[in-house]
Amino acid sequence: MWRAIWNSSLGKKYLMAITGLALVGFVIAHLLGNLQIFLGPEALNRYGHFLQTTPELVWPLRIGLLAMIVLHIVAAIALSRENRAARPVPYAHFEVVAASYASRTMFMSGIIIFVFIVYHLLHFTIQVPQINLTGQDFRTLEDAKQRHDIYAMMVTGYRNPFVSGFYVLGIALLSLHLSHGISSMFQSLGFGKRFDRLAMTIAILIFVGYISIPAAVLVGLVK
Repeated sequence: MWRAIWNSSLGKKYLMAITGLALVGFVIAHLLGNLQIFLGPEALNRYGHFLQTTPELVWPLRIGLLAMIVLHIVAAIALSRENRAARPVPYAHFEVVAASYASRTMFMSGIIIFVFIVYHLLHFTIQVPQINLTGQDFRTLEDAKQRHDIYAMMVTGYRNPFVSGFYVLGIALLSLHLSHGISSMFQSLGFGKRFDRLAMTIAILIFVGYISIPAAVLVGLVK
């Protein structure tokens, strides 16, 4: 069955839709967790401590998320190759007809987003000191309850305008990618283009939500 699904273009589109849905769910859940920074150090550090002390929950989620990312990327590459093979000779005169900028840059934005995710993991998850541009080791930060001080880590990290600028750029590309990806996901699942506006709204809310954190740190609302 799985081979039949993979050998079908429609099957790969369904696979991209399902994995995309899972990834969008993670992006939203991750955002809701991060937005607890506006509730103060206690709320965010309590949330972070819960995640760090429940490996039986976190590791299956991480492995599942990694599997979704790999499947999504592999299916995207396979579909891209099929599309090129179906049209080996480029059009003599190319015109963009009813195609958004997001849809035309999906593959390239996907690659850049992957690089951004790797940096984010090294920065705030693995906490490699050499890349945070602060001269501090985030792994040594603790609050009064001897928990990892995620609040201080995020504030310290986002105080660097270059780091915050890179995050804003990464989130902008992610949101652009999602604006088309969510719409395509609905279409692949048989809903047509009725949810295009909803897809754009979700992408904008994700963008505003994520960039609100470095913006609040830079202007001193969170410190």
